[in-house]
Amino acid sequence: MKKISLAAFFAVVLATVFFACSKSGGGDGGPEPGQGFDKSAMLASYADNLIIPGYAALQQQLAGLKTASDAFLAAPSPTAQTALKQAYTATHLQYERVAAFQFGPAENALLDLFVNFSGGLDYNFNTSGELTGFSTDSVTIEQNIVAGGYNLANMTRASFYSQGFPALNYLYFGPGAIDKLNASPVKRKQYINDVLARFKSLADKVAADWTGYRSTFVANTKTDVGSPIGNMINQFAYQMDLLKGPRIGWPFGKQSNGTVFASKCEAYFAGISAALAVENITSLKKIYTGGGSGKGMSDYLVALGKQSLNNDVTAQFDLVLEKLKAIPDPLSASLTNNAAAVEAAYKEIQKLLTLLKTDVPSATGVQITFMDNDGD
Repeated sequence: MKKISLAAFFAVVLATVFFACSKSGGGDGGPEPGQGFDKSAMLASYADNLIIPGYAALQQQLAGLKTASDAFLAAPSPTAQTALKQAYTATHLQYERVAAFQFGPAENALLDLFVNFSGGLDYNFNTSGELTGFSTDSVTIEQNIVAGGYNLANMTRASFYSQGFPALNYLYFGPGAIDKLNASPVKRKQYINDVLARFKSLADKVAADWTGYRSTFVANTKTDVGSPIGNMINQFAYQMDLLKGPRIGWPFGKQSNGTVFASKCEAYFAGISAALAVENITSLKKIYTGGGSGKGMSDYLVALGKQSLNNDVTAQFDLVLEKLKAIPDPLSASLTNNAAAVEAAYKEIQKLLTLLKTDVPSATGVQITFMDNDGD
């Protein structure tokens, strides 16, 4: 029989003991964190309770907006304009509820680019008229109306900023909107109807495509780049970057040496920018928590043993909401008249951004795949 050294003998014994402890659960305290969490059920809950119903609700709101728009175009008046603003606001608020689902069908349709373009994360304001952030290209809109010919499928910044919410916001509520409509009723009405029709066709496509995409979405429980979980966590971070940048920070002058760009507020002419920001973060919290279903990203974090992080995130959501609700609309005026309230909200937004862009991805093993150029 071949002899073995004393050191080798003890090495074998230690390895055997370690293996036995590991098998019995005594070595690491039990199963890996998150092992018992049903990620497929979580994704199914998102698809069935938030995403698909969210796009269906957007279709319904668009139908209501078309009815109110038709009434306004038939007889332009301040009264009809007030009713139209209610329908427009309801539609824009509903869009904020699906804003974080810009992947899969929405990404394929380029919905956000054509419907609610934010300019991406480029804050290079060289002049006040530059098309950056939540701008409206009124020059291109007016040129399109006069020409009577245009292609709303063009992949240019001018195209993005002259349709969807930017165009409707300007055409319905911009300076002299009623007078301009009366002065050039045929072409102006046609342009409004074409913008609405394109909006509807894009929303209809996304809603329809989710019927087939659902099974793919639910089945992929990985966290790698392009996975549903990866996409959703990236959207948490991206939406927070938009809130910190185009929605609040950029108009407030945070990247322009204190120069306020009030007209770059989201839905500037409708004067509902603060309400949209509140709805955006309210929706983001609802998505993060899975609507309290027990099948949200927050529950996934807890299953991963990150209860403390989850507590921090949910508490910071509430704090950001509290600060945003303290800013009165129109936000464009509050940037100057209520600067302290805007500053307070901005600081809390930065903290939540760090949690959702750094801590949550790290805890879930998700890579943030987009880049910004203003730092965090």
